[in-house]
Amino acid sequence: MPDLLLELRSEEIPARMQRKAAGDLRKLVTDALVDAGLTYEGAKEYWTPRRLTLDIRGLNARSADIREERKGPRTDANEKAIEGFLRGAGLSSISEAHVHSDPKKGDFYVAHIVKPGRGAEEIIAEVMPGIVRDFPWPKSMRWGAASARPGALRWVRPLQSIVCLFGSETEETRVVAFEVDGIAAGNVTFGHRFHAPEAFTVRRFDDYVAQLEKAKVILDAERRKQIIAADAANVAFANGLELVEDEGLLEEVSGLVEWPQVLMGTFEEEFLAIPSEIIRLTIKTNQKCFVTRAPGEEKLSNRFVLVSNIEAKDGGKEIVHGNGKVVRARLSDAKHFWTRDQGDLPDLETLKPSAEKFGLDLARPLDQRMAKLDALNVTFHAKLGSQGERVARIRTLAAALAKATGADPTLTDRAVVLAKADLRTEAVGEFPELQGIMGRKYALLQGEAPAVAEAIEDHYKPQGPSDRVPTDPVAVTVALADKLDTLVGFWAIDEKPTGSKDPYALRRAALGVIRILLERGIRLPLLTVASDLDLLSFFHDRLKVYLRDLGARHDLIDAVLTPDADDLLMVARRVEALTAFITSEDGQNLLAGTKRATQLLAAEEKKGTTIAAAVSAHLFRLDAERALFAAVEVAARDAAAAVAGEDFRSAMEALSKLRAPVDTFFDDVLVNDEDPAIRANRLALLKMIRTATGAVADFSKISG
Repeated sequence: MPDLLLELRSEEIPARMQRKAAGDLRKLVTDALVDAGLTYEGAKEYWTPRRLTLDIRGLNARSADIREERKGPRTDANEKAIEGFLRGAGLSSISEAHVHSDPKKGDFYVAHIVKPGRGAEEIIAEVMPGIVRDFPWPKSMRWGAASARPGALRWVRPLQSIVCLFGSETEETRVVAFEVDGIAAGNVTFGHRFHAPEAFTVRRFDDYVAQLEKAKVILDAERRKQIIAADAANVAFANGLELVEDEGLLEEVSGLVEWPQVLMGTFEEEFLAIPSEIIRLTIKTNQKCFVTRAPGEEKLSNRFVLVSNIEAKDGGKEIVHGNGKVVRARLSDAKHFWTRDQGDLPDLETLKPSAEKFGLDLARPLDQRMAKLDALNVTFHAKLGSQGERVARIRTLAAALAKATGADPTLTDRAVVLAKADLRTEAVGEFPELQGIMGRKYALLQGEAPAVAEAIEDHYKPQGPSDRVPTDPVAVTVALADKLDTLVGFWAIDEKPTGSKDPYALRRAALGVIRILLERGIRLPLLTVASDLDLLSFFHDRLKVYLRDLGARHDLIDAVLTPDADDLLMVARRVEALTAFITSEDGQNLLAGTKRATQLLAAEEKKGTTIAAAVSAHLFRLDAERALFAAVEVAARDAAAAVAGEDFRSAMEALSKLRAPVDTFFDDVLVNDEDPAIRANRLALLKMIRTATGAVADFSKISG
């Protein structure tokens, strides 16, 4: 079966867009081909800074014929109806129609229509111009003289050539002819911009890849990443160092080069006095270079690894020299930020009111930055006030939370008032991603307690499902207070997530609260700090997602999670216990015994049948009633005691003993007795079962 090779070559595509763009190209092309009636065996996308490539294998040579039947009027219909049928079906005369018989409706005309399939090349040529024109780039541009023309092609960078070849391995491939804004598809492409700028002709994918490599272009981005990672590690090892791995940077750099050449540069050792995080970000952000360190050490070395797109004749000396000049200049700026952040601000007198408000010591640099943050009235959100006002709210909330977390209240308060101070440091102004990290360093430099410094760094955590959760009680408390203030505040101003939109990362904040509570084993009734039931429902939704990701069954979560359940740790422990118990023999007994009772009760409640307010023993007529009543009293008492001790498995075991008396009850007793009082009493007995089991879970929601 034939294959399709497609290449769209342009000026440099931003690295952050390449992977998605290649995936978009694969989806758009394959979807269009399938919609047109073609099938294929496999498709794989590739990308470099200057090209998007698609390799589709096993594509049908043509689409299948389409056969359909179109029902027409009865054979005795008037001439006008028959003429309309002929026009709609594309028939020249009624003799081309078939007559079908229906016992009830009589004879009627049917047109058997055959739409012949089309060649794959015709289909490709038809769909490709639209795909290219409407390609979903986040940003695009027009260029050249044609850009002034209405409807001119837009692309991320000027599109230079298109390769589109079709054919099987046993035949000569053919160019699929189409044109987009004067760019005609062909079989010619170009290699590396500097090393191999000459055009060359390609035939099929394997030939294309091989010729590109001769022309100093490695097509496969994953292979470029492997080359860069291996060569960078090797050059570091050769210098007695190890590479500080950075997957995000590796992905970006592999999208900046077509022919990666790994080199090593240096900078002055005096810059190593700057924190490693600042050095790493400076070199990464400005020059897209990797940093190194001595094996087993945290502190960085003064050597960095860069990746060039040119195989230089001088071995890369000039490239290394040029990169080194820029790195040194940027590190010089960073050293300036680091030094200034440890000094006094020039306007300390104006900061005294803010210092008094938060109990700050203006002899300390970080305290000065917090006072400055408050004095400048820096806005957190237009409807939620300034950063200073927010810190004041978090301060109050953290004081209450410390009782649940067991954190030292004095250290907690100190951590809260300094947590946002580094937002006014020059280091964080240059590198916002260092929020918290720089706060911790400056806190330690001015002699803060280790728990305070740790809380300043960790109060943003966890920032995602793979991020770690704070461990120290002070850090846990400040992190909870920070996230809960965010959620309560945005709920109060009705700025909630809608659909896929969540501009304030409120889902992430809620998940952070959930992970902290569950992973650190904290009992916190959320309604005491977030009285909004709508917000509690939002926590429930996030908790369901979190527990399902851990493998919990949705029906077991629903059985445990009541609308007013605000102790999420207890919900999670109930789900865990129920998950472990429900598949056991006792669990099956519990499920069978309770479901039979609660389902009958629910049916009678729906009918409006009278149910006694309490069970009256003197109305019992059969031993089975008395035995069940006694069993329920014992099971309810034992289960309640186990729940009070948070031993949910024992509670379920106690309730599972109801299976035998429930079965006997239903075998021997007619619940819907003719005597209304007896019927109401027996239903009250079933209600006792539901109440007792409800202390553990709503078993009616469990499947099976």
